[in-house]
Amino acid sequence: MIYSDNRFTLFGIMRQEDAAMASPPLPLAGLKVVDFTTLLPGPLATLLLAEAGAAVTKIERPGGEDMRRYPPAFAGQGAAFSLLNRGKRSQVIDLKSENGRAQVHSLLEDADILVEQFRPGVMERLGFGYQAVSRACPRLIYCSISGYGQGGPRAAEAGHDINYIAATGLLALQPGPAQHPVVPPALVADIGGGTFPAVINILLALRQREQTGRGCRLDIAMTDAMFMFAWHALAAGHASGVFPKPGASTLAGGSPRYQLYRTRDEKLVACGALEDHFWRAFTTAIGLEPALADDARDPARTRAAVAGVIAQRTAAEWKPLLAAADCCVTIVASLEDALRDPHFAQRGLFDATIMAPSGATLPALPVPIDPQFRAPAGSRPDCRLDGT
Repeated sequence: MIYSDNRFTLFGIMRQEDAAMASPPLPLAGLKVVDFTTLLPGPLATLLLAEAGAAVTKIERPGGEDMRRYPPAFAGQGAAFSLLNRGKRSQVIDLKSENGRAQVHSLLEDADILVEQFRPGVMERLGFGYQAVSRACPRLIYCSISGYGQGGPRAAEAGHDINYIAATGLLALQPGPAQHPVVPPALVADIGGGTFPAVINILLALRQREQTGRGCRLDIAMTDAMFMFAWHALAAGHASGVFPKPGASTLAGGSPRYQLYRTRDEKLVACGALEDHFWRAFTTAIGLEPALADDARDPARTRAAVAGVIAQRTAAEWKPLLAAADCCVTIVASLEDALRDPHFAQRGLFDATIMAPSGATLPALPVPIDPQFRAPAGSRPDCRLDGT
């Protein structure tokens, strides 16, 4: 009987250990974030922190952030706002009032990270600039996200994503045809220049704080990272002394191997057959004449020839042929079609939902954090004013 009890106890300990190994604490559990940001770059950054376990308190002005009212609506507030702010606690504070400033100071006393997205100088005027805050909270990591950074001739200039990619030369690499310029479908500066650099540098700052015991100031300028996105054109320009003209870079429409081709039913084929073996597989699959497949002779002629061949069949006819060729060529999917793709569903991208107080749910925004570093997929609470 004693042996049996010991076995049961040992078995119980082993099961607890197994459970602990199966569900380790989230990487950012225990960290507190005070979030002053609005719209996209900052809220998406703090969403990523929240997904990894941080407790995020979102500070909103009286009446709430404007994005709460942006259509379309979900359960009485902006659906986009809900996507970006799920799982956060909201607190309405008038930063210009004495009581509001006292509330903020109270929140910052035990905060680990502050993220703000005002124009340079605004936090200083409110009394929450880095110098003032860091004296009282030396371990605080203070992250500022802005268009042009905290210093420099353009620091105070207003802008949005399209302005930032325009100012840095990135948009000029492929603006579309002069008579019909195209607005890019992705907010590269907001996410690639604001959100991701903010999160990366916050994580680096946390590691540094482990070593030094002190926080720091992070100056995230969305424009700075846009030069990184122009890496290929910069390499070509610096090496040759001639920078690519609009649409001339290999990765921006200048090559028939990296191109969009229209099918007979007005769908698009996305060709990324850059390497020779992929290019040969592609041109063989579509039956392009060998002389025309040699794009080194006359790239424009080859591009026109490929376009002519692709236009002879529908997307449905091309799809199995291109898949069999395994040549980095894909039929352009609509967003609705992509949401139904079994590959993305199997990877669990759409498993999480947002739940409003009414019980209504909305599919959550997929975020690029490994599942082992996030809470299990399920329903996250919608971000309501004052946490209601």
